[in-house]
Amino acid sequence: MSIYQSQKKSYRRDRWRNNDWRLFLRLVPYARRNTKLLTLALLLLVPIALSNAIQPLLIGQAISLIRNEPSTYEFLRNLPLWQGLNILEGSILAAIIIRLMFTGVQGYLLQKLGQNITAAIRQDLFSHVTSLAVRFFDRTPVGKLITRLTSDVEILGDVFSTGAIGIISDIFSMLMIIGIMFSIQWQLAGLLLLMLLPITWLIILFQQQYRKANYKAREELSILNSQLQENIVGINIVQLFRREKTNAQLFRSTNQRYIEQMDQTIFYDSAVSATLEWIGLVAIAGVLWAGGWLLMGQSLTFGILSAFVLYAQRLFDPLRDFAEKFTVIQAGFTAIERINDILDEPIEIRDYNNQRFSVFDHTFGYIDEIIAEMESQNFNSAPELGEIRFEHVWFAYKDDDFVIKDLDFVIRPGEKVALVGPTGAGKSSIIRLLCRLYEPTQGRILIDGVDIRDVPQAELRRYMAVILQEGFLFAGDVKSNITLGDHYTFDEIELAAQNTNIAQFIEELPQGYNTQLRERGTNISSGQKQLLAFARAAIRNPQILVLDEATASLDVNTEALVQQALNQLLIKRTAIIIAHRLSTIRNVDRIFVLKRGELIEQGSHEELLQQGGMYATLHNLQMLGT
Repeated sequence: MSIYQSQKKSYRRDRWRNNDWRLFLRLVPYARRNTKLLTLALLLLVPIALSNAIQPLLIGQAISLIRNEPSTYEFLRNLPLWQGLNILEGSILAAIIIRLMFTGVQGYLLQKLGQNITAAIRQDLFSHVTSLAVRFFDRTPVGKLITRLTSDVEILGDVFSTGAIGIISDIFSMLMIIGIMFSIQWQLAGLLLLMLLPITWLIILFQQQYRKANYKAREELSILNSQLQENIVGINIVQLFRREKTNAQLFRSTNQRYIEQMDQTIFYDSAVSATLEWIGLVAIAGVLWAGGWLLMGQSLTFGILSAFVLYAQRLFDPLRDFAEKFTVIQAGFTAIERINDILDEPIEIRDYNNQRFSVFDHTFGYIDEIIAEMESQNFNSAPELGEIRFEHVWFAYKDDDFVIKDLDFVIRPGEKVALVGPTGAGKSSIIRLLCRLYEPTQGRILIDGVDIRDVPQAELRRYMAVILQEGFLFAGDVKSNITLGDHYTFDEIELAAQNTNIAQFIEELPQGYNTQLRERGTNISSGQKQLLAFARAAIRNPQILVLDEATASLDVNTEALVQQALNQLLIKRTAIIIAHRLSTIRNVDRIFVLKRGELIEQGSHEELLQQGGMYATLHNLQMLGT
């Protein structure tokens, strides 16, 4: 089994690449976007730490003043007892108010900072994920991505808001307390400081174990979410084939592994808290024992001893908070590691030329440069657009297992070409390469003489429209599912619907074009979803049209309407049609017959029948089936 393969790989990386400091630095650019909030939160550390550290000292002075001990400050001894006590009480009250007030303000600032950082990371992660090539999604479960985009990102906000800044605050408070303790009694201060050394080592040990357990727990949560998402999306198959009990057992096994890993994290987290509680009690006992010995030798006053008892407690309070926040930091580092795996994923398909290529303008009009060249050569006619050229193209999804082998052909402008062949012949792979969802392993693909890698992806995909076998709809109204965020007038939307013979269907919906569709269009039929996909393509007026079994989900009457619209839509456009029903492609200009990624036959329907090859065999088998 390879359940923990990804985390093992992460822990085996180079130490410099994987250390906590480097992981933390990945968050620094996000913190810099909120410099004012961060600076103000850090400045508040000084009054908060000072007001916290001075309270035991003031209480000790009050006790010394009442007992008239020599450790009382000189200016207090010269005042009446009631006046000195009032000054100390007022000072303690002021310290408490300052601490509470600034702690509240700082907490608000840190929470706001954490939310800003979380939102920025989530936005960058989403933008990066949606820019990755389809190859990445082929090998990555959806649930894993959802976990990293949601719960993992939420944890990162705590790294700054209650983690990193909180740890700095605790360290600052501890240093302030230690400084004051050494200023009033170095022996007891040294005793408490010695107790900190072993406990610090123990906390670091527990936190390292917590980090490993937390990483495994997050991976199990990703698997859990993947199984949940898979069962929800495939609920029809689950219920039709009675997979409920089997899938529930698989989910139960994963859930149990997740619980076991979470139990490990809880154990190490609780171990830190319990250890600190014991050490805190031991520290107080040690101060009382050593302080009592010094008190008997008149080397210490009762007021100073009382202050040190309070300091022993307050010294371990920030240490306890430090340990809790360090746990948050460790969980955050786990999340950063997992998110880094996504952010470090290279964007395989990029626009190599940032300049907009002049071949494809926004209206898919004629090319200015080519027109100028044609005019200079005294050509009277404008060039025809839509030529597709594959030049010795090879492609493999994995290693050298090629699914496309040395494809070399030209589809002329305005030509209608059908791709046929058995399952796995490479038909869909050709479409994916043409749309630049994948890059060829070898060779190149040109449209109108231009390598598609030199064309901005947005322009390339506006130049062609693809209608898949199953139309995918987003939650929203009918209009937005036709425009897909592009700016079209309502008249243009209506015209596209009329040109694809679906205007009547839309007008019969409850609110017409404003009818709200549920996620994946579950409140309309499969055929109706496909009709909207045709309107989506028509409104963009593409030069190249790709149909991948586009009419397979339509009934006979609807298909007749769509076929009529298609005949109109295909005029003066280059088209590539994938079809398993050979009867639907008799009228195309050429048919390409593919087998195991190779082009083995090409020609018209009649020509291929006369050759008596694979196409003739497939055609005869289908005719027998009817």
